[in-house]
Amino acid sequence: MASETELLQRAHAFDRQALAEIYDLYSPGLYRYALRLLGEASAAEDCVAETFGRFLHALRGGKGPREYLQAYLYRVAHNWITDQYRRRPPAWLELDEQQPDSAADPEEAAARRIRQARLRQALQRLTPDQQQVIALKYLEGWENEQIARALRKPVGAVKSLQHRALARLQRDLRNEELL
Repeated sequence: MASETELLQRAHAFDRQALAEIYDLYSPGLYRYALRLLGEASAAEDCVAETFGRFLHALRGGKGPREYLQAYLYRVAHNWITDQYRRRPPAWLELDEQQPDSAADPEEAAARRIRQARLRQALQRLTPDQQQVIALKYLEGWENEQIARALRKPVGAVKSLQHRALARLQRDLRNEELL
């Protein structure tokens, strides 16, 4: 597999193989990231499509990243997600009529879905930077240095965002009796 730098150089030259490799390498993680924040598969798919569309548009304009491709793509995805939240506020505790697992206890499954929806809502109340730090750190397993590159902030600022976000989540979830 080519290095990220080599892939970026080839992508700027519109090498189709490099663009396909970039998509194959980063789309699964971007999809998981978007799904965790948006809670809907179709919205996560739209996010991934729009992220790569914006990436290609930037390349066509002679712009786009010269380094840190992964950080660039996650920043584009996060900006798209933030725009979606601004356009339409999240729905309150939507209940799905389908049972995910017929063998599971229906009450337990319903309680789990309600907790997940409340957690998603609590995450949405964080600032966009706090949301991104929490999602990248705890859902994607990124290191603080990687997050700092994605946000274009010092590592100390990432740690501060993480601390404030966790404190806010703990307070909000405790108020909702989820902790």
